[in-house]
Amino acid sequence: MSLTDTPWHDDATALLPDLVELRRAIHAEPELGLQNPKTLAKIKAALAGLPLELREGPSTTGLIATLKGPANGRTVLLRGDMDALPLHEDTGLDYSSTTDGAMHACGHDTHVAMLVGAAKMLCARRDELAGTVQFMFQPGEEGHHGARFMLDDGLIDPLPDAAFALHIMPNAPRGVFTGRAGPLLASSDVLSITVKGAGGHASMPHDATDPIPVACEIVSAIQTMVTRTVSVFDPAVVTIAKITAGTTNNIIPETAHMLGTIRTLSPRQRAQVAEHLHRLGPNIAAAHGCTAEVHIEPGFPVTLCDARAVQFGKSVVEDVFGEESWITLDTPIMGAEDFAYVLEKVPGAMFFLGASHEGDDWRSCCGLHSNRMVLDDSVMARGAALHAAIAERFLTDGFE
Repeated sequence: MSLTDTPWHDDATALLPDLVELRRAIHAEPELGLQNPKTLAKIKAALAGLPLELREGPSTTGLIATLKGPANGRTVLLRGDMDALPLHEDTGLDYSSTTDGAMHACGHDTHVAMLVGAAKMLCARRDELAGTVQFMFQPGEEGHHGARFMLDDGLIDPLPDAAFALHIMPNAPRGVFTGRAGPLLASSDVLSITVKGAGGHASMPHDATDPIPVACEIVSAIQTMVTRTVSVFDPAVVTIAKITAGTTNNIIPETAHMLGTIRTLSPRQRAQVAEHLHRLGPNIAAAHGCTAEVHIEPGFPVTLCDARAVQFGKSVVEDVFGEESWITLDTPIMGAEDFAYVLEKVPGAMFFLGASHEGDDWRSCCGLHSNRMVLDDSVMARGAALHAAIAERFLTDGFE
C-alpha cells in the first residue's frame, strides 16, 4: 500500500473536530511536572475501545500505547508530550487555563491531540500495518526529564527501530514542516556559582571581602571565555540570568550567588565549557581573597537527529503534502528538548510544524513559552496525518 493510496490528511481532517475538543479540554486543565493525572485520564478516554496495549510506570503518569499489526516486523515510536508550564495565561481564549499558575504555552496540548488522532487512524488500518507502533504520551518535558524516567522505568523496552516527535511552532509558516540532520536543539545545563567573602559595614569595605564585585568580574569573564575559547562552528551560549546578594544598603554580604544556563550543540563542547567554568570561577575568586563554588546540574542532552530519519521524514512530508510543505533548517535552535534522551538510544528525528494563523505575520506572533501564545487548531490535522504516514511508511520500507 502506497501513501498515494492512503488519504491520511483526509482521515485526519475528518477527525479534526474531536482533536480540537480534546486539545481545548487539556488546555483548560494544564498540569505541571511528572504527574499529569487529569491529562492522562483524558488520553485514556480518547483511546478507549481501540486495539491498544497500555503500559504505565511508577515514576510518572507517562503512557505507552502499543498497536501491533498482523506482521511481526519493525517497531516505530511516535511521541507527544503532556505537561504545561508554570505561567499565568493571558490569551483571553474561552478555553483558557482554569489552573492558577499553569498554562499550555509550549503546545503540548496539541501534541497529545495529534498523537491521539494518529492512533485512531492507524488503529483503523491495523490489518494493513507491517509492524508495531508505540505511542509515547510523556509528562515532565519542561525540565523534569520525563523521557528519561520513562526509559528508566522500562516502558520502551525493547527499544523501537526508529522514533519520531513533532513540535508545533507558533511563529513559523502555517502548515509547513521543518527539520535538519545532526544537532537540532541544544543541551541545557543549569549553572550555579556561589562566591564567598567576608561580610562587613558598607562604610568600611577594606575591613571586609566584598563578593559582589568578584561575582561581577566572573560574569564578564564568562563572556570572554565563550568568545575566546569556543569555536563559532561548535557554539555555546552561557547566560547568567540571576544574581542575588545582600539584605540592605549598608551591609557588605558574605556571599553572592549566580544562576544561569549552559547550552551547547555537541557533547565535546558541553564537557569543555564545564571544565572551563570549574577553573574560571574559583581562580578569579581566589585572586580577590574569596572562594567560589561552581555547580553544574546536567540537563537535557543535545537533540541529535539521524540523517536517514530526517531525509525519510522530508520524503514523507513531500509525498503527502507537497514539496512546498518542507523547509530544511539552516541552523540548530538553542532551545532544549528531552526527546533527546530517546534519540540517544534510537535513530530518529524531531520535526517542527508551523501553527500560526492564516494571514498572520508569523514573524511577529507570540512565540513558545509566551503567556499570550495562541495557535491555529486546524494544523493539527496535518500533524496527525504526518505521524500516521511516517509510521505506515517506516513499517513498510524502513529508512530505505
